[in-house]
Amino acid sequence: MDSITQIAEKARRASYELSTLSTQTKNDALHAMADALQSESALILTENEKDLNAGRARDLSKAMLDRLELSEDRLAGIADGLRDVAALSDPVGETIRGWKNPNGLEIQQVRTPLGVIAMVYESRPNVTADAAGLAMKAGSACILRGGSEAVHSNRVLADVLSRAATGAGIPASAIQLVPTQEHEVVTEMLQLNHLIDLVIPRGGERLIDMVVENSKIPVIKHFRGMVHVYIDEHADDEKAVAVAVNSKTQRPSTCNSCETILVHANKMGMIPSLVAGLRDKDVEVRGDERVQSAVADVTPTTDEDWSTEYLDLIVSIRVVDTMDAALDHIREYSSGLAESIVTEDYGSGRRFHLAVDSAAVYINASTRFTDGAEFGLGAEIGITTDKIFPRGPMGLRELTSSKYVIFGDGHIRG
Repeated sequence: MDSITQIAEKARRASYELSTLSTQTKNDALHAMADALQSESALILTENEKDLNAGRARDLSKAMLDRLELSEDRLAGIADGLRDVAALSDPVGETIRGWKNPNGLEIQQVRTPLGVIAMVYESRPNVTADAAGLAMKAGSACILRGGSEAVHSNRVLADVLSRAATGAGIPASAIQLVPTQEHEVVTEMLQLNHLIDLVIPRGGERLIDMVVENSKIPVIKHFRGMVHVYIDEHADDEKAVAVAVNSKTQRPSTCNSCETILVHANKMGMIPSLVAGLRDKDVEVRGDERVQSAVADVTPTTDEDWSTEYLDLIVSIRVVDTMDAALDHIREYSSGLAESIVTEDYGSGRRFHLAVDSAAVYINASTRFTDGAEFGLGAEIGITTDKIFPRGPMGLRELTSSKYVIFGDGHIRG
Protein backbone atom coordinates (compact mmCIF):
# COMPACT_ATOMS: atom_id res chain seq x y z
CA MET A 1 0.00 0.00 0.00
CA ASP A 2 1.37 3.39 -1.01
CA SER A 3 2.09 5.95 1.69
CA ILE A 4 0.25 9.26 1.52
CA THR A 5 3.45 10.89 0.27
CA GLN A 6 3.71 8.37 -2.56
CA ILE A 7 0.05 8.98 -3.43
CA ALA A 8 0.69 12.72 -3.56
CA GLU A 9 3.82 12.26 -5.69
CA LYS A 10 1.85 10.18 -8.19
CA ALA A 11 -0.88 12.81 -8.25
CA ARG A 12 1.68 15.53 -8.90
CA ARG A 13 3.11 13.64 -11.87
CA ALA A 14 -0.37 12.96 -13.22
CA SER A 15 -1.24 16.65 -12.92
CA TYR A 16 1.53 17.57 -15.37
CA GLU A 17 0.01 15.34 -18.04
CA LEU A 18 -3.55 16.35 -17.21
CA SER A 19 -2.77 20.03 -17.68
CA THR A 20 -2.01 19.49 -21.37
CA LEU A 21 -4.79 17.07 -22.31
CA SER A 22 -7.31 18.10 -24.94
CA THR A 23 -10.85 19.02 -24.03
CA GLN A 24 -12.09 16.09 -26.11
CA THR A 25 -10.03 13.59 -24.13
CA LYS A 26 -11.34 14.93 -20.84
CA ASN A 27 -14.93 14.94 -22.09
CA ASP A 28 -14.63 11.39 -23.40
CA ALA A 29 -13.37 10.34 -19.98
CA LEU A 30 -16.27 12.05 -18.21
CA HIS A 31 -18.78 10.22 -20.41
CA ALA A 32 -16.97 6.94 -19.79
CA MET A 33 -17.07 7.58 -16.04
CA ALA A 34 -20.80 8.36 -16.18
CA ASP A 35 -21.53 5.22 -18.20
CA ALA A 36 -19.47 3.11 -15.79
CA LEU A 37 -21.43 4.34 -12.78
CA GLN A 38 -24.63 3.07 -14.32
CA SER A 39 -23.27 -0.15 -15.79
CA GLU A 40 -21.68 -1.00 -12.42
CA SER A 41 -24.69 0.16 -10.38
CA ALA A 42 -25.43 -3.28 -8.90
CA LEU A 43 -21.92 -3.54 -7.46
CA ILE A 44 -21.97 0.04 -6.21
CA LEU A 45 -25.34 -0.35 -4.49
CA THR A 46 -24.22 -3.60 -2.86
CA GLU A 47 -21.21 -1.85 -1.35
CA ASN A 48 -23.34 1.13 -0.35
CA GLU A 49 -25.73 -1.17 1.51
CA LYS A 50 -22.80 -2.36 3.63
CA ASP A 51 -22.21 1.22 4.71
CA LEU A 52 -25.91 1.80 5.38
CA ASN A 53 -26.14 -1.33 7.52
CA ALA A 54 -23.07 -0.29 9.48
CA GLY A 55 -24.52 3.21 9.88
CA ARG A 56 -27.80 1.87 11.22
CA ALA A 57 -25.88 -0.30 13.67
CA ARG A 58 -24.03 2.83 14.83
CA ASP A 59 -27.33 4.73 15.20
CA LEU A 60 -26.39 7.37 12.65
CA SER A 61 -28.99 10.10 12.37
CA LYS A 62 -31.60 10.12 9.62
CA ALA A 63 -29.80 13.06 8.05
CA MET A 64 -26.48 11.18 7.98
CA LEU A 65 -28.10 8.07 6.52
CA ASP A 66 -29.85 10.15 3.87
CA ARG A 67 -26.54 11.70 2.86
CA LEU A 68 -24.96 8.26 2.75
CA GLU A 69 -27.62 6.43 0.78
CA LEU A 70 -27.27 5.74 -2.94
CA SER A 71 -30.00 4.44 -5.25
CA GLU A 72 -30.45 3.86 -8.95
CA ASP A 73 -31.96 7.33 -9.23
CA ARG A 74 -29.19 8.98 -7.26
CA LEU A 75 -26.52 7.18 -9.29
CA ALA A 76 -28.27 8.32 -12.46
CA GLY A 77 -28.20 11.86 -11.10
CA ILE A 78 -24.49 11.62 -10.30
CA ALA A 79 -23.82 10.25 -13.79
CA ASP A 80 -25.85 13.06 -15.33
CA GLY A 81 -23.78 15.51 -13.31
CA LEU A 82 -20.61 14.16 -14.92
CA ARG A 83 -22.20 14.46 -18.37
CA ASP A 84 -23.19 18.03 -17.53
CA VAL A 85 -19.57 18.81 -16.69
CA ALA A 86 -18.52 17.37 -20.05
CA ALA A 87 -20.97 19.72 -21.75
CA LEU A 88 -19.50 22.78 -20.07
CA SER A 89 -16.87 24.96 -21.68
CA ASP A 90 -13.33 23.94 -20.75
CA PRO A 91 -11.87 26.71 -18.55
CA VAL A 92 -8.23 25.65 -19.02
CA GLY A 93 -6.49 28.08 -21.35
CA GLU A 94 -9.43 30.48 -21.40
CA THR A 95 -8.36 34.12 -21.71
CA ILE A 96 -9.73 36.13 -18.79
CA ARG A 97 -8.48 39.44 -20.15
CA GLY A 98 -5.83 40.73 -22.51
CA TRP A 99 -4.26 43.99 -23.65
CA LYS A 100 -1.34 45.49 -25.49
CA ASN A 101 1.06 47.85 -23.75
CA PRO A 102 2.43 50.96 -25.44
CA ASN A 103 5.82 49.24 -25.73
CA GLY A 104 4.27 46.50 -27.87
CA LEU A 105 4.12 43.71 -25.28
CA GLU A 106 0.91 41.67 -25.57
CA ILE A 107 -0.30 40.47 -22.17
CA GLN A 108 -2.95 37.85 -21.49
CA GLN A 109 -4.30 36.49 -18.22
CA VAL A 110 -5.36 32.88 -18.82
CA ARG A 111 -6.95 30.19 -16.68
CA THR A 112 -4.64 27.39 -15.60
CA PRO A 113 -5.12 24.18 -13.58
CA LEU A 114 -4.50 24.30 -9.84
CA GLY A 115 -2.46 21.07 -9.98
CA VAL A 116 -3.38 18.67 -7.17
CA ILE A 117 -6.57 19.00 -5.12
CA ALA A 118 -7.19 17.02 -1.94
CA MET A 119 -10.78 16.43 -0.79
CA VAL A 120 -11.42 15.49 2.85
CA TYR A 121 -15.10 14.73 3.34
CA GLU A 122 -17.74 12.91 5.34
CA SER A 123 -20.90 10.95 4.63
CA ARG A 124 -21.68 11.75 1.01
CA PRO A 125 -20.28 9.26 -1.50
CA ASN A 126 -21.49 11.48 -4.37
CA VAL A 127 -18.59 13.80 -3.48
CA THR A 128 -16.24 11.09 -4.77
CA ALA A 129 -17.69 11.38 -8.27
CA ASP A 130 -18.27 15.14 -8.24
CA ALA A 131 -14.73 15.91 -7.08
CA ALA A 132 -13.10 13.46 -9.49
CA GLY A 133 -15.05 14.77 -12.49
CA LEU A 134 -14.69 18.46 -11.78
CA ALA A 135 -11.01 18.29 -10.89
CA MET A 136 -10.24 16.31 -14.03
CA LYS A 137 -12.12 18.66 -16.36
CA ALA A 138 -10.32 21.58 -14.68
CA GLY A 139 -7.01 19.84 -15.44
CA SER A 140 -6.13 18.83 -11.87
CA ALA A 141 -5.44 15.51 -10.19
CA CYS A 142 -7.43 14.73 -7.06
CA ILE A 143 -6.75 12.85 -3.85
CA LEU A 144 -9.92 11.69 -2.13
CA ARG A 145 -10.20 10.94 1.56
CA GLY A 146 -13.76 10.05 2.51
CA GLY A 147 -15.17 9.27 5.93
CA SER A 148 -15.31 5.87 7.59
CA GLU A 149 -19.11 5.78 7.38
CA ALA A 150 -18.88 5.57 3.54
CA VAL A 151 -15.73 3.48 3.21
CA HIS A 152 -17.20 0.71 1.03
CA SER A 153 -19.09 3.14 -1.19
CA ASN A 154 -16.09 5.40 -1.74
CA ARG A 155 -13.76 2.54 -2.53
CA VAL A 156 -15.98 1.07 -5.23
CA LEU A 157 -16.82 4.48 -6.69
CA ALA A 158 -13.18 5.55 -6.88
CA ASP A 159 -12.22 2.24 -8.47
CA VAL A 160 -15.02 2.37 -11.07
CA LEU A 161 -14.33 6.02 -11.93
CA SER A 162 -10.55 5.62 -12.09
CA ARG A 163 -10.72 2.56 -14.35
CA ALA A 164 -13.15 4.28 -16.72
CA ALA A 165 -11.08 7.47 -16.86
CA THR A 166 -7.83 5.60 -17.43
CA GLY A 167 -9.43 3.61 -20.23
CA ALA A 168 -10.35 6.90 -21.90
CA GLY A 169 -6.80 8.28 -21.79
CA ILE A 170 -6.54 9.95 -18.38
CA PRO A 171 -3.36 9.27 -16.32
CA ALA A 172 -3.84 6.35 -13.94
CA SER A 173 -3.04 8.40 -10.82
CA ALA A 174 -5.31 11.33 -11.63
CA ILE A 175 -8.01 9.94 -9.33
CA GLN A 176 -6.78 8.33 -6.10
CA LEU A 177 -8.57 7.38 -2.91
CA VAL A 178 -6.60 7.31 0.33
CA PRO A 179 -6.90 3.62 1.25
CA THR A 180 -6.77 3.93 5.04
CA GLN A 181 -9.06 5.53 7.60
CA GLU A 182 -6.28 6.36 10.07
CA HIS A 183 -6.57 9.98 11.19
CA GLU A 184 -2.80 10.35 11.25
CA VAL A 185 -2.75 9.99 7.45
CA VAL A 186 -4.86 13.11 7.04
CA THR A 187 -2.58 15.08 9.36
CA GLU A 188 0.43 13.87 7.37
CA MET A 189 -1.23 14.77 4.07
CA LEU A 190 -1.92 18.30 5.28
CA GLN A 191 1.84 18.88 5.58
CA LEU A 192 2.52 18.10 1.91
CA ASN A 193 2.32 21.65 0.62
CA HIS A 194 5.12 20.93 -1.87
CA LEU A 195 2.93 18.30 -3.58
CA ILE A 196 -0.68 19.35 -2.97
CA ASP A 197 -2.00 22.76 -4.02
CA LEU A 198 -5.41 22.97 -2.36
CA VAL A 199 -7.41 21.17 0.34
CA ILE A 200 -11.20 21.26 0.43
CA PRO A 201 -12.86 19.82 3.56
CA ARG A 202 -16.56 18.96 3.47
CA GLY A 203 -18.30 17.88 6.62
CA GLY A 204 -18.98 18.96 10.19
CA GLU A 205 -17.31 21.82 12.02
CA ARG A 206 -14.94 19.48 13.85
CA LEU A 207 -13.56 18.15 10.57
CA ILE A 208 -13.18 21.59 9.04
CA ASP A 209 -11.56 23.05 12.15
CA MET A 210 -9.12 20.14 12.26
CA VAL A 211 -8.10 20.67 8.63
CA VAL A 212 -7.71 24.44 9.04
CA GLU A 213 -5.65 24.09 12.22
CA ASN A 214 -3.27 21.46 10.83
CA SER A 215 -2.86 22.34 7.16
CA LYS A 216 0.20 23.92 5.57
CA ILE A 217 -1.77 23.82 2.31
CA PRO A 218 -4.31 26.54 1.38
CA VAL A 219 -7.81 25.50 2.53
CA ILE A 220 -11.18 26.42 1.07
CA LYS A 221 -13.84 25.90 3.72
CA HIS A 222 -17.38 24.60 3.38
CA PHE A 223 -18.84 25.51 6.76
CA ARG A 224 -22.26 24.56 8.08
CA GLY A 225 -25.51 25.95 6.76
CA MET A 226 -27.34 28.19 9.23
CA VAL A 227 -29.82 29.36 6.59
CA HIS A 228 -32.67 31.85 7.06
CA VAL A 229 -35.88 32.80 5.27
CA TYR A 230 -37.27 36.24 6.14
CA ILE A 231 -40.95 36.90 5.44
CA ASP A 232 -41.17 40.65 4.95
CA GLU A 233 -44.20 42.78 5.85
CA HIS A 234 -44.79 43.21 2.10
CA ALA A 235 -44.74 39.46 1.37
CA ASP A 236 -47.46 37.60 -0.49
CA ASP A 237 -48.75 35.04 2.03
CA GLU A 238 -49.12 32.15 -0.41
CA LYS A 239 -45.72 32.78 -1.93
CA ALA A 240 -44.11 33.08 1.51
CA VAL A 241 -45.48 29.73 2.68
CA ALA A 242 -44.37 28.03 -0.54
CA VAL A 243 -40.81 29.41 -0.37
CA ALA A 244 -40.36 28.74 3.36
CA VAL A 245 -41.76 25.20 3.21
CA ASN A 246 -39.67 24.28 0.18
CA SER A 247 -36.54 25.78 1.73
CA LYS A 248 -37.04 23.54 4.77
CA THR A 249 -38.46 20.32 3.33
CA GLN A 250 -37.27 19.75 -0.24
CA ARG A 251 -34.25 17.92 1.21
CA PRO A 252 -33.77 18.82 4.87
CA SER A 253 -30.46 16.99 5.34
CA THR A 254 -28.59 19.42 3.07
CA CYS A 255 -26.63 22.49 4.12
CA ASN A 256 -28.79 24.82 2.02
CA SER A 257 -32.05 23.91 3.75
CA CYS A 258 -33.64 26.58 5.96
CA GLU A 259 -33.22 26.26 9.72
CA THR A 260 -34.86 29.51 10.89
CA ILE A 261 -37.84 31.45 9.53
CA LEU A 262 -38.14 35.11 10.52
CA VAL A 263 -41.61 36.64 10.21
CA HIS A 264 -42.33 40.38 10.29
CA ALA A 265 -44.76 41.29 13.09
CA ASN A 266 -47.21 42.72 10.57
CA LYS A 267 -47.49 39.23 9.01
CA MET A 268 -48.38 37.36 12.20
CA GLY A 269 -51.79 36.62 10.71
CA MET A 270 -50.20 34.18 8.26
CA ILE A 271 -48.33 32.18 10.93
CA PRO A 272 -51.10 29.55 11.30
CA SER A 273 -51.02 28.81 7.56
CA LEU A 274 -47.19 28.74 7.62
CA VAL A 275 -47.17 26.27 10.51
CA ALA A 276 -49.85 24.16 8.82
CA GLY A 277 -47.84 24.05 5.60
CA LEU A 278 -44.74 22.91 7.47
CA ARG A 279 -46.65 20.30 9.46
CA ASP A 280 -48.16 18.91 6.28
CA LYS A 281 -44.56 17.95 5.46
CA ASP A 282 -44.01 16.42 8.93
CA VAL A 283 -41.88 19.31 10.20
CA GLU A 284 -41.51 19.83 13.94
CA VAL A 285 -42.14 23.55 14.44
CA ARG A 286 -40.52 25.50 17.27
CA GLY A 287 -41.41 29.12 17.92
CA ASP A 288 -40.87 32.12 20.15
CA GLU A 289 -43.59 33.51 22.44
CA ARG A 290 -45.40 35.40 19.69
CA VAL A 291 -45.43 32.35 17.42
CA GLN A 292 -46.84 30.35 20.34
CA SER A 293 -49.57 32.95 20.79
CA ALA A 294 -50.58 32.47 17.16
CA VAL A 295 -50.47 28.65 17.25
CA ALA A 296 -51.04 27.20 20.70
CA ASP A 297 -49.23 23.85 20.42
CA VAL A 298 -45.91 25.05 18.98
CA THR A 299 -42.83 23.87 20.88
CA PRO A 300 -41.10 26.79 22.64
CA THR A 301 -37.69 27.74 21.25
CA THR A 302 -34.56 28.04 23.36
CA ASP A 303 -31.53 30.24 22.74
CA GLU A 304 -29.75 27.17 21.40
CA ASP A 305 -32.27 26.75 18.57
CA TRP A 306 -31.17 29.89 16.78
CA SER A 307 -27.65 28.49 16.27
CA THR A 308 -28.57 24.85 15.63
CA GLU A 309 -28.17 23.32 12.19
CA TYR A 310 -30.87 20.68 12.45
CA LEU A 311 -30.37 19.00 9.05
CA ASP A 312 -33.72 17.40 9.79
CA LEU A 313 -37.45 18.11 9.65
CA ILE A 314 -37.23 20.71 12.42
CA VAL A 315 -37.49 24.49 12.03
CA SER A 316 -37.54 27.48 14.38
CA ILE A 317 -39.68 30.56 13.80
CA ARG A 318 -39.12 34.02 15.30
CA VAL A 319 -41.28 37.13 14.95
CA VAL A 320 -39.35 40.37 14.33
CA ASP A 321 -40.68 43.92 14.50
CA THR A 322 -38.57 45.36 11.68
CA MET A 323 -36.28 44.35 8.85
CA ASP A 324 -33.44 45.73 10.94
CA ALA A 325 -34.26 43.15 13.61
CA ALA A 326 -34.27 40.41 10.96
CA LEU A 327 -30.90 41.60 9.66
CA ASP A 328 -29.47 41.70 13.18
CA HIS A 329 -30.60 38.11 13.77
CA ILE A 330 -29.09 36.92 10.48
CA ARG A 331 -25.81 38.72 11.17
CA GLU A 332 -25.56 37.06 14.58
CA TYR A 333 -26.48 33.50 13.64
CA SER A 334 -25.94 33.00 9.90
CA SER A 335 -23.07 30.84 8.66
CA GLY A 336 -22.89 32.95 5.51
CA LEU A 337 -24.19 30.28 3.14
CA ALA A 338 -27.64 31.43 1.97
CA GLU A 339 -30.57 33.61 3.03
CA SER A 340 -33.88 34.49 1.36
CA ILE A 341 -36.41 37.31 1.62
CA VAL A 342 -40.02 36.98 0.51
CA THR A 343 -41.41 40.38 -0.43
CA GLU A 344 -43.41 42.19 -3.09
CA ASP A 345 -41.60 45.45 -2.39
CA TYR A 346 -38.62 46.24 -4.63
CA GLY A 347 -37.01 48.47 -2.01
CA SER A 348 -37.18 45.78 0.66
CA GLY A 349 -35.66 43.20 -1.65
CA ARG A 350 -32.85 45.55 -2.67
CA ARG A 351 -32.10 46.57 0.89
CA PHE A 352 -32.01 42.94 2.00
CA HIS A 353 -29.59 41.74 -0.67
CA LEU A 354 -27.29 44.71 -0.09
CA ALA A 355 -27.28 44.25 3.70
CA VAL A 356 -26.98 40.45 3.91
CA ASP A 357 -23.41 39.21 3.53
CA SER A 358 -23.91 35.58 2.52
CA ALA A 359 -22.65 33.62 -0.47
CA ALA A 360 -26.15 33.44 -1.96
CA VAL A 361 -29.01 35.89 -1.32
CA TYR A 362 -32.48 35.14 -2.71
CA ILE A 363 -35.51 37.31 -3.37
CA ASN A 364 -38.73 35.29 -3.54
CA ALA A 365 -36.97 31.96 -4.11
CA SER A 366 -36.10 28.87 -2.11
CA THR A 367 -32.64 28.58 -0.56
CA ARG A 368 -32.51 25.02 -1.91
CA PHE A 369 -31.33 26.45 -5.24
CA THR A 370 -27.88 27.03 -3.69
CA ASP A 371 -26.27 24.34 -5.77
CA GLY A 372 -23.79 24.28 -8.62
CA ALA A 373 -26.09 22.34 -10.94
CA GLU A 374 -29.03 24.66 -10.22
CA PHE A 375 -26.81 27.65 -10.97
CA GLY A 376 -25.82 26.14 -14.32
CA LEU A 377 -22.27 25.36 -13.17
CA GLY A 378 -22.64 21.60 -13.58
CA ALA A 379 -21.68 19.49 -10.57
CA GLU A 380 -20.04 21.32 -7.70
CA ILE A 381 -17.15 20.38 -5.48
CA GLY A 382 -18.63 22.27 -2.53
CA ILE A 383 -20.13 25.58 -1.42
CA THR A 384 -17.55 27.81 0.16
CA THR A 385 -18.53 30.36 2.77
CA ASP A 386 -15.13 32.06 2.66
CA LYS A 387 -15.29 35.72 1.66
CA ILE A 388 -12.26 35.54 -0.58
CA PHE A 389 -12.63 34.13 -4.09
CA PRO A 390 -14.16 31.70 -4.81
CA ARG A 391 -17.39 32.13 -2.85
CA GLY A 392 -20.55 30.05 -3.09
CA PRO A 393 -20.94 26.94 -5.27
CA MET A 394 -17.58 25.88 -6.68
CA GLY A 395 -17.79 24.69 -10.26
CA LEU A 396 -15.18 24.39 -12.97
CA ARG A 397 -13.94 27.97 -13.16
CA GLU A 398 -13.67 28.17 -9.39
CA LEU A 399 -11.24 25.23 -9.54
CA THR A 400 -8.72 27.04 -11.70
CA SER A 401 -6.00 29.57 -11.06
CA SER A 402 -4.53 31.95 -13.61
CA LYS A 403 -1.22 32.98 -15.04
CA TYR A 404 0.01 35.78 -17.29
CA VAL A 405 1.29 34.96 -20.75
CA ILE A 406 3.33 37.75 -22.33
CA PHE A 407 4.20 37.93 -26.06
CA GLY A 408 7.15 40.03 -27.13
CA ASP A 409 9.45 40.47 -30.10
CA GLY A 410 12.86 40.57 -28.50
CA HIS A 411 11.69 43.10 -25.92
CA ILE A 412 14.16 44.03 -23.19
CA ARG A 413 13.62 46.37 -20.28
CA GLY A 414 15.70 49.49 -20.23
